[in-house]
Amino acid sequence: MTDDAPISAARRWAITFSVMLVTITQILDTSVTNVALPHIQGSLSAGVEEVAWVLTSYLAANAIVIPATGWLTGLFGRTRFFVICIVVFTVSSFLSGIAPNLEFLILARVLQGLGGGPIIPMSQAIMWEIFPLAQRGTAMAVWGIGIMMGPIFGPTVGGWLAQNWSWRWIFYVNLPIGLLGLFMVSAFLFDSPHHRRPGRVDALGLVLMVVGFGCLQLLLDRGEREDWFDSAWITGLGIVAVCALVGFLLRELSVDEPILDLSVFQDRNFALGTVVIAVAILAFYASMLLLALYTQKELGYDAWTSGLVLAPGGVGNMLSLIISGWLVARVDQRALLALGCVLNVVALLMMSNLTLGIDYWSLAWPRFIQGVGMGFIFVPLTTLALATVRKERLANATAAYNVIRNFGGSVGVAATTTMLSRRSQYHQTTLVGHVNVWSPETAARLKELADRFVSQGVDAFTAERRALAVLYRSVLSQAQVLAYADEFWLYAMLFVAVLLLIPFMRRVHAEPVDAATPRASPAAPGTGTPSSTGSPPRAPRSRRA
Repeated sequence: MTDDAPISAARRWAITFSVMLVTITQILDTSVTNVALPHIQGSLSAGVEEVAWVLTSYLAANAIVIPATGWLTGLFGRTRFFVICIVVFTVSSFLSGIAPNLEFLILARVLQGLGGGPIIPMSQAIMWEIFPLAQRGTAMAVWGIGIMMGPIFGPTVGGWLAQNWSWRWIFYVNLPIGLLGLFMVSAFLFDSPHHRRPGRVDALGLVLMVVGFGCLQLLLDRGEREDWFDSAWITGLGIVAVCALVGFLLRELSVDEPILDLSVFQDRNFALGTVVIAVAILAFYASMLLLALYTQKELGYDAWTSGLVLAPGGVGNMLSLIISGWLVARVDQRALLALGCVLNVVALLMMSNLTLGIDYWSLAWPRFIQGVGMGFIFVPLTTLALATVRKERLANATAAYNVIRNFGGSVGVAATTTMLSRRSQYHQTTLVGHVNVWSPETAARLKELADRFVSQGVDAFTAERRALAVLYRSVLSQAQVLAYADEFWLYAMLFVAVLLLIPFMRRVHAEPVDAATPRASPAAPGTGTPSSTGSPPRAPRSRRA
């Protein structure tokens, strides 16, 4: 594809579906493995802590390679690097499926993480370049459906495969999809006309990046299991991560050809956009994890029924992605973003009204509302963050955007279980302090329980002990419910905080274009929409409201 060759609408959408296919596989693989861990553990005779490295190794490899995506794209070329990622991901999926022992599986998962990590930021950069601004919302909405469906349907798919077939099939299903994606990408994708090969390798920056992001991901993933900084190992990881990342930032700011160009954060919309996506993904992933834990641990749902509680979020998300994709070039993107945040606040406040007798629809409706809200966040936020980034810097910008996005998700998952445990302990202490065996209400409740056990043939002494045990378990359950409610309320307040940032972002204006008219040149600088007559494209106007 040369600088002056137009891109037909058919080829644009062929590229979109090609990269979306591979992206869906990568996203699904991140989530399906969680539910298959018990099956892997039994099959490979591994301990709980050992089998957890199947997840940790993949996430750590992702965290290491994503910041270097822009640099690696420049080094190899876009098409070649995308093909390399698909091949590495597909081959390592096959190796994961045939793994004879845990060590082999962990090494294969490291390779899988290295291959899968760059796929999302590269896909974003590709679609942002090949579509004019007025059509990017629709393209990102179509692609975003795959991104948002993975965390919702992944656990259900993984559980079904592991239960009815074998845990190895969660990796084998990647093979036909990977081969089809490889064929389509090879046939339709072309190198960016803005490609610039880096002149030298910043070896020191590369080492600092690998050590810093790798240690940070290990800290976030293993911290809760190791009781955070009460563990010498976690403390050591934290010190190394901070030192390496500070060194990496200083290095990237001082070299001529950085691995991760931090100057992109000088763009106000991009800088604020990364903050918003980190907070939004943190709250979204954390609330989804909380709901899955609550339905299974407190309400006794099985994995399939718990998945059905989460599924309405996917339906709502699909609807709002389509609507926001159509609206994003026609209305103020900040208004759509604010609407998404308000819907998330409403949904999370509804979720905070938990009880042990709550019914299915009282959980499913808030999930549907939250799904709608996330669709109204994803498309306009991506538009606001990337619209004013020049095309030659898109690969680097999307890499930085996804580094922050993944960091938010990791923090959300890591913090959720820790806060849940601590808030539960706090409420347990408070509730126990108000349960006095000498109070008439408590005494009446204990007598009622003891009489029930006596009527079942239990002696009076044992009946009293059992009554106390039942009362204590009731206090524990109520403490857990209050802890869940606290966290849902906290994540609602995070979206309120995001609302305060939106006025500081600048609206992006796009000229409407005819979707059937091919673009004049994919090589044009800037990110604007060219006219249908072939005149030079104009950069999008960004102004204060």
